[in-house]
Amino acid sequence: MSSSPQSLKKTLVAEGFEVYRTSPNLIILADRVRDNLLMDSGVAVVHGDPLVVRITLRARGAEFPGDGEQALFERARALAEPMKERGYGEVSSAAVPVMDPGDPSRTLDTWYEVTYERNVGGEAELHPELRFALSIAKTAER
Repeated sequence: MSSSPQSLKKTLVAEGFEVYRTSPNLIILADRVRDNLLMDSGVAVVHGDPLVVRITLRARGAEFPGDGEQALFERARALAEPMKERGYGEVSSAAVPVMDPGDPSRTLDTWYEVTYERNVGGEAELHPELRFALSIAKTAER
């Protein structure tokens, strides 16, 4: 395990990963959507002993207007198929409202998120696992 989250972040950047955000024990990786736009990739490292790879899968309510909440969670869970053989387990699910930045009383959409985690043995195992996590679809589409 790295001695600190900060040193792990530096190692990840040196390995070519882009960091979206950090908190005391969490490093969230970025997806580069365009040259000048980074987005939350849905992939994170939980710093601890052991290191944990966290993947959040999502379905947008607006994308599937006829589906109820349970069906939307199932759409997100269906994305987990390639992760199952790698030992990921579901740890949480949540309906997350997307608020209008111009009017915080107005909800624009709702994300139906299911989060999975897998312990990894160390940084040598972490880097290829993060590459796998970044390569899979994390948002349900029509």
